[in-house]
This record gives sequence, C-alpha cells and structure tokens, in this order.
Amino acid sequence: MLDAARVSMFGLLDENSKAGGDMKLAVMGASGRMGLALIREILETEDLELAGGIEPAGHAAVGTDLGRLVGRDPIGVSVTDDPLELVTWVEGILDFTVPEASLALSALSAQARIVHVIGTTGFSSAEEETLRIAARHATLIKSGNMSLGVNLLAALTERAAQSLGDGWDIEIVEMHHRHKVDAPSGTALLLGEAAAQGRGARLDDKRVAGRDGMTGARQSGDIGFASLRGGSVIGEHTVILAGAGERIELTHKAEDRSIFAKGALAAANWGYNGGKGRGPGLFSMKDVLGL
Repeated sequence: MLDAARVSMFGLLDENSKAGGDMKLAVMGASGRMGLALIREILETEDLELAGGIEPAGHAAVGTDLGRLVGRDPIGVSVTDDPLELVTWVEGILDFTVPEASLALSALSAQARIVHVIGTTGFSSAEEETLRIAARHATLIKSGNMSLGVNLLAALTERAAQSLGDGWDIEIVEMHHRHKVDAPSGTALLLGEAAAQGRGARLDDKRVAGRDGMTGARQSGDIGFASLRGGSVIGEHTVILAGAGERIELTHKAEDRSIFAKGALAAANWGYNGGKGRGPGLFSMKDVLGL
C-alpha cells in the first residue's frame, strides 16, 4: 500500500515544479496489457511526454527501460517501484490496475493536484466514495471503458431504455479473455448504469446477475447481467432489449486495446488543458466526449 502521508514531505503542492512543456504522464502497471498499450500510444503522440512507469517492488520489470519494454530503442526512462519519484513532477497518471492500488494512487493525486485517469474496475461502493473524496482536490476521470464506441453505446442504451420503458426487458452480455478477474466487467456496469438512468432507477435496485437454478420468473424492470470468459477476447458487450414479439440488440466489439489507450490519453489531455479552469472533480468519459 502506498503511503499518501509521505507526499507532503516532497513539496507536491508546488505547481511551479510542473509548469511548461509537454504534458508529462506516468503509466501505472507499466508492463501489463493496458500499460504496454498506453506506453506505445504516448510515444506516438505529440505534446505528451512519457515520464515513467510503475510496478510493485520486486516485479521483474522494475529497472527496465520503457522503450525496451515495448520492443523499441531505449528512451532513458525506466520502470520504478516508487510513485513518489514521479508524482512530484508529472501532470497526470494513467491507471489501469486494481482497486487497492488505484485508491492509494488517488490519495497521492489529491495531494499533488494532478490528473488521475482511472480505467480500473471492480470498486466497491465504499471504495467509490473514497475516490469521490480524493476528487475534491484532484481531477479524476474514471470510466469502466475509455473507448468512444462504448460511450456512444452507453448513450444509445440510456435513450433506448428511456424510450421503451419497463415493458422491455434489458439483459447485458459481456465476454472477455480468460485472465480477467472481475465480473461483470466495468463496461457492462457502465451500460447497466446507463439503462437504469434511462428508466430513472438505481442500478443497485434493479441489478440481477448469476442466475442459476429455480430463480422464478423475471421481475419487470430488472437489468440482467451475464459474464463469459475465455481465450483472448479483448472485450465484447451486447445490450439486449427484449419486448413482446421483437428484440433490439446493441453490440460493441473491441478488436485492439489501442482504442482504450487512445481514449485514456484524450481524457488526460481534457483534464489537463481544460481542468485548470474546471477545477477538481470526479468526471467520466461522458464529460470528456461531451455526450
């Protein structure tokens, strides 16, 4: 666990130390699937500087040059296991890790007054509240999915749920690679929230998952979830709206993780360049895209 109390010792509230030049970004979980995709995108994007990468102490990638990590020439910046080495001078961090790490990083981001882009999923209600507290001092941009297509799908889902009403049953089916550890996916929950909002309801009151055995008849207004895992599937999501005698299916299929990386960089840029006038807060890709 990271010690947020140490942050003030490094003078992180000195904004002058971060002024000028390209936006400096650090990648959390640098050697993971999303970490590698983020590093590649940053290296190919103008006005962004790859300032460093983080992995836990003892990880095999610590000390490895970030260029080498993605099969390129060295860039002179290596993976470190101490985030304080980076947050003292970066403008933003990109975080696709696990809830425990993201919560600790949000505390550091709040102390440092920087942009924290969170693609981590699987937060509990209590952990979500911790992020809201951190967002009083930092620009936190959190989404279960950073892609433009998925966020457009969420907007369509909300509109469809609003237009069709409780007479149409809503089921959300998602499939991911065999290594994904949380279910339903953050994207599925994002779509569920959109459906609930369209109906003026709370997802927690309508969510149904993991049907098995004699469950009884489906209740009107329920929003069901089904999670599939296998192979190397990056991410597939379908919102099914089933009415009497007809059915609508809205589907998004991710074919390359770069779509999530591009979205995360767009979020970081939005938070950095627009955030100075916007102030701290907890935002989503809906805000970034103006949906």
